[in-house]
Amino acid sequence: MKRGPTFFLRAVIILIGAGVLGVCVFVLPIGIMSDITGYYKPLLIGMYVPAVPYFIAMYQSIKLLGYIDKNIAFSDLSVQALRYIKQCGIAISALYAVGMPYIFYAADRDDAPGVVAIGLIIIFASAIIAVFAAVLQKLLQNVIDIKAENDLTV
Repeated sequence: MKRGPTFFLRAVIILIGAGVLGVCVFVLPIGIMSDITGYYKPLLIGMYVPAVPYFIAMYQSIKLLGYIDKNIAFSDLSVQALRYIKQCGIAISALYAVGMPYIFYAADRDDAPGVVAIGLIIIFASAIIAVFAAVLQKLLQNVIDIKAENDLTV
């Protein structure tokens, strides 16, 4: 079993996941305990909630790369992993969209429009990932259906 083609992607996913985990464990608690965060304290606390679907999507991405390594990429397991990634992307976008009114409020009170831009970037990036996963899921399902049909005709 070769791991060469997917090794780089797996390493990037693990490094990014470790970075996000480091932020959740070390940086966010410091910001939450600090008195200078002001209106941003609820935002910092709320950043833990989207971290859950984020880590689920990272795990599913690693599983999908494992399926590619095992030459079972064209299977229902891959479709299921892509479905979970799509749902996690939608969940992250929805969670940040729900929090955007407070982000607007806090940014307006602190006169920091960059915070709103960061929130919008996260919403749109998660939505793009969800759409991409949905397209791949549909494409992969069509390939599996065609393969099954061809297997029956031979």
